[in-house]
Amino acid sequence: MYVQYFIGIVPSKEYIRKVREFRQQWSRHSINEVVEPHITLKAQGGLTEDRRWLKKVREICDDFEPFHLSLDQPRFFGDDILYLSVKSQPLYLLHERMVREISPTDEIIKSYFELDDFVPHLTLGKTTYGLTKLELQDMAKLAENELTPFPTFEVRFVRVYQEVEENQYRKYMDITLNGG
Repeated sequence: MYVQYFIGIVPSKEYIRKVREFRQQWSRHSINEVVEPHITLKAQGGLTEDRRWLKKVREICDDFEPFHLSLDQPRFFGDDILYLSVKSQPLYLLHERMVREISPTDEIIKSYFELDDFVPHLTLGKTTYGLTKLELQDMAKLAENELTPFPTFEVRFVRVYQEVEENQYRKYMDITLNGG
């Protein structure tokens, strides 16, 4: 199996637990088995098995100050993916630095919706993880009540995830931001 990685940002442990429990209300929904609740900072493209890119990620993080990020209202990608939106200008800058330093091809950048197509989000549900489009609509309504108040938190580190089985990702390591 080709091992894949991606880089994410995680909210507080309490909010992770809250989102996990929220997702578990739908018994056929397998998203919690795939990966913990997170905001993708850098997708898989260019994060190769040789892990030479880790040095670049560490250098970027050493030079990037901790910053604030706010989760916000539920939104959809099409009608197949429900997510919490994210507000944070520094997040876009950190994303851009990561992509530019790791430098995947333009085709890979496009296929992973990076740079100009980057929409930071925390996924709540997907039809590919067992939900119907109607269940996603119901989930969106419930999220506005059950997941509020949407938190603002300080990002002090990024988390590198490694694929441990096909379509299952676990924490590989955390990399602290400068001063984090």
